[in-house]
Amino acid sequence: MLGGKSVLIVDDDPDIHSQLHTALAQNHLNVESACDGMDALRRLKNKRFDLILLDILMPAMDGLALLPKVHEIQPDIKVVVMTAANTPANLIASIREQAFSYFSKPFSTEAVVDSVLHALEATMDKDDVEVISARPEWISLQVRCRLETADRLAQFFRALPMGLNAEQQEQVITAFRELLMNAIEHGGHWDPAKRVHLTYIRTPRAVIYYIRDPGDGFSLENLPHAAVSNRPDSPIGHAEVRSEMGMRPGGFGILLTRQLVDDVIYNEKGNEVLLIKYMNGVSPALKIASGADLF
Repeated sequence: MLGGKSVLIVDDDPDIHSQLHTALAQNHLNVESACDGMDALRRLKNKRFDLILLDILMPAMDGLALLPKVHEIQPDIKVVVMTAANTPANLIASIREQAFSYFSKPFSTEAVVDSVLHALEATMDKDDVEVISARPEWISLQVRCRLETADRLAQFFRALPMGLNAEQQEQVITAFRELLMNAIEHGGHWDPAKRVHLTYIRTPRAVIYYIRDPGDGFSLENLPHAAVSNRPDSPIGHAEVRSEMGMRPGGFGILLTRQLVDDVIYNEKGNEVLLIKYMNGVSPALKIASGADLF
């Protein structure tokens, strides 16, 4: 039950407090406000909070400087970062400092509240997400095989500036989440002791995600439980197979992903995959083949 859970909003913008306080209180949460980092520290030392909504750009002490101090005082508190200074460096720092989620301003109040409610119910360990590479054009992470982790990372990458328009970015994130979920479910079998390796690469021409799961792999030619294997005359035939196997409803991940991005490429074993979105929607190889942009 979420009733009685406490949330601290830390932001120097009174409008943000007003916007979020009302929405959170409507969900039976106890909400308090702090106008800067020092005020937040005083409150955290005197009272236990379940979650903190934390701005980055604040006077005296910014949110990223405050984050490790927050966890020193209350190690188990969940943190949702929100900022107008949405840069890859700030996003990566938020992941490294164990933020649960991350939103760029302006944000949807409904989306932030949903994230808060999800965070308050979720299980989270300090090493659920480990940063291996933190270059803006090459971000590598080791990810614990948990459903909550997939949803968290989808929101982080949703906020990452990629040079795509809003519709394209959402398509890429939807595809990325589907492949990450497949890796966690089928490769990691929901075992939090196992990890998925993922890398985000941004080139001048493309956005690329590489995902490697800890499983034995699979064959694309032998996936009776996936929609990608359905015959034209049986568009949901895989659903019966999944039911017989005791699997959750679904199985549309690979089929959906192929419709949302430009390339989905698996290795021979089937436990590594590349997701590619070209910046103009056209592969450079196809451009050369067609003679585009040559003159």
